[in-house]
Amino acid sequence: MRNKSYRLQIIIDLIKRNKVGSQNELAVMLKQRGIEVTQATLSRDLKTLRVSKVPTADDSYMYIIPDSNNVHDSLITTGQPNITAQQQFGFVSIDFSGNMVVIKTRNGYAAGLAYDIDMSRTEEILGTIPGADTVFAILREGVTHEQALRVLSRFIPVDPPIG
Repeated sequence: MRNKSYRLQIIIDLIKRNKVGSQNELAVMLKQRGIEVTQATLSRDLKTLRVSKVPTADDSYMYIIPDSNNVHDSLITTGQPNITAQQQFGFVSIDFSGNMVVIKTRNGYAAGLAYDIDMSRTEEILGTIPGADTVFAILREGVTHEQALRVLSRFIPVDPPIG
């Protein structure tokens, strides 16, 4: 077996490029690339990478890499040509009240989204509080809603996209 960092990089690549729903599926994909792992090793690798399992529009589940700001990669759309950008991210809506942002998501998506926002350590956002389908984000004093949308457009589809 090759070294751990190489294996982790392959796992990241597989998860970003494929709709992977189980450790078994991932183990088969790794084996096809000449990497054999035990279930225990794969489980530790997924924990190391902080991989999350999220529901998809077709009522199945898939793994995502929480630190990846490129969830749009092709992850969720694999095999689902009619899925919308909002469904890809689990995004439903966004609204502002003063320095608070309320982001509505599909059930089960809020924690992963909040984690991604917090891990980005952006200056504009002090922190988040996730529920099952809602993320509350607190903006720093003086941050405009437009600035917040620019930052959040890395994680959710903003229509039109903000550059």
